[in-house]
Amino acid sequence: MRTLARSAASALALPLALIGCATAKGPPLPPATFVSTQEAPGEEYAIGPLDQLSIFVWRNPELGAKVQVRPDGRITTPLIADLPALGKTPSQLAADIKARLSKYVNDPLVSVIVENFSGTYAQQVRIVGATEKPASLPYRANMTLLDAMIAVGGLSQYAAGDRAKLVRFNKVTGKQQEYPLQISKLLKRGDVAANVKLEPGDVIIIPESAF
Repeated sequence: MRTLARSAASALALPLALIGCATAKGPPLPPATFVSTQEAPGEEYAIGPLDQLSIFVWRNPELGAKVQVRPDGRITTPLIADLPALGKTPSQLAADIKARLSKYVNDPLVSVIVENFSGTYAQQVRIVGATEKPASLPYRANMTLLDAMIAVGGLSQYAAGDRAKLVRFNKVTGKQQEYPLQISKLLKRGDVAANVKLEPGDVIIIPESAF
């Protein structure tokens, strides 16, 4: 089991191999607050590869469709082939579809809804290492470390949770920065001070214990 866990963690960690090349140490992150259970609005979602979209065209249902964004970031709908969708917001994509359909329909009203989303890499939170199921999670508004750990099933048997770290891109310096995490204190002792607020693009790395 331990060998399998290490193999899975290693495989998922490969895309992150370059993170440590230019990473500065940062101070401990401030704890996330539990002032309200109501989520604040986040930035408008950018469509990612493999997202499931529902496209509606008012009074022309035959021109709508349920489609999945292809790995190349494009979609195909009735009368429209290979339309770029990656990185656009639903409203931007709706405007592009409207422009294409205007050749066939007078002033079409188009709406786009993201049904199941993965997000672009910049909008994901990735958890790798000694966890039950390493994963890339779509970021949502006010997401915390506790939310992420619940989503991946917590720590594995051999995890050194209090030696975990968070890697975050610093937009000011243009470099990756490391922050210490105390995941064992959060999950096993219920220490809410160890909970921190996450940001899109964060990478949580959990090492294994030496024993």
